[in-house]
Amino acid sequence: MTTVEEARPAGPGRQRLHEAALRLFVEHGVSGTSLQMIADEMGVTKAAVYYHYRTKDELVIGVVAPFIDRVFAVLDAASARRGRRAQVETLIGGLVDVVVDVRRLYVVTAVDPVVAHLHENYPRMRELGDRVQEILTGPDADAERRVAVAFFLSGLVGPIADASCRDVPDDDLRAMLVAVGRRFLLPRSRSRSAS
Repeated sequence: MTTVEEARPAGPGRQRLHEAALRLFVEHGVSGTSLQMIADEMGVTKAAVYYHYRTKDELVIGVVAPFIDRVFAVLDAASARRGRRAQVETLIGGLVDVVVDVRRLYVVTAVDPVVAHLHENYPRMRELGDRVQEILTGPDADAERRVAVAFFLSGLVGPIADASCRDVPDDDLRAMLVAVGRRFLLPRSRSRSAS
């Protein structure tokens, strides 16, 4: 499989392609969107789409690459923190920021079966998932911790995708998702009682 880095150089045409593809992915799912549909949406020939990407999988990777890059930056920031609690807190906040910023793209990335398949076959996506799990679960995580991490990560998509939450302002949504993440994933500090 060609990596995004090996594909043709980015430019305005590729940006338009990504935007058209994302609109259709959101509406029809990745598997329900053909390269011809994307070309028609853009008003170009299918050959123009092939100019940028040789396969639909490569196009999907190109569309999600900015999301992946941003999550890697959050992972790097979290990894640089001293102490596990600080790492988890940095990852929760940074991941929530990215997810809220790219709502439509995150829904496609999180729930589409084609993208899930790419996670297994595209090393960079697999690495991203492994690093998120490594920081959030920690070493030798018990079943309760693994379930809490899975619940938090899968739960991020709910309020992002649910129509009943579309009116929630971004800042409020961020605060709520971070609060949930902290409750699930950060152990409560023992309060010191004053005598």
